[in-house]
Amino acid sequence: MKDLQDIIEKAWEDRSLLNQQQTIDAIREVVRLCDQGILRCAEPTENGWKVNQWVKKGIVLYFPIQKMETLEAGIFEYHDKIPLKTGYKEKGIRVVPNAIARHGAYISKGVILMPSYVNIGAYVDQGTMVDTWATVGSCAQIGKDVHLSGGVGIGGVLEPLQAAPVIIEDGAFIGSRCIVVEGVRIEKEAVLGANVVLTMSTKIIDVTGETPLETKGVVPARSVVIPGSYTKKFPAGDFQVPCALIIGKRKESTNKKTSLNDALREYNVAI
Repeated sequence: MKDLQDIIEKAWEDRSLLNQQQTIDAIREVVRLCDQGILRCAEPTENGWKVNQWVKKGIVLYFPIQKMETLEAGIFEYHDKIPLKTGYKEKGIRVVPNAIARHGAYISKGVILMPSYVNIGAYVDQGTMVDTWATVGSCAQIGKDVHLSGGVGIGGVLEPLQAAPVIIEDGAFIGSRCIVVEGVRIEKEAVLGANVVLTMSTKIIDVTGETPLETKGVVPARSVVIPGSYTKKFPAGDFQVPCALIIGKRKESTNKKTSLNDALREYNVAI
């Protein structure tokens, strides 16, 4: 891996090296290892999540070395630089027609892809459901047993390289039409009700105590979150600005997906 990283770093600084076969082979190896889940754009450590910038560099460099070509999948035709992911049966992945994943995205055993889209560099772990018209952006990290409901938009990030990708940790439930972008992290078993929008500048307000507690960028583990708003002063007057409200915690009895709806009903949350 160290040799691979060195080649990628040198090519990033000197794009003329993209003409050398050694560089081309190294870039394609990075994408192949991402496709197999051996390399990740970000990975969990004892001290939190680590962003592997050099892996992201390898993915960015993949685009200029690839040529446009016509791809066919049954009656469908595409014209692109990146091939589609293949071998779903052998990998134990269920793929419903019109689901698309690009080569370089890792999708684990037991994942279900409804008609959806998974971009290069993404990591989707075991047992996760990517529901209809959900999108998983480049380099996004999706944990085990996550449910991405219909129409969910998980943002991608290749540049800037130091930026963290969106991270959805194990057991989280992301409700219909939610949008999570700009490197926001949803910690384990958190629940987002329908239409929650989270960016790094979105206020996340815990309203479960006597006084509100405000954070940004991270939804704490097991939190139940709904859309909200707060009043902000502008030169033209006072207006309502979107935020996210933490209204409670999932109980231990609602760990399983089959009982998740009960957790949401407790707080009257739409999914």
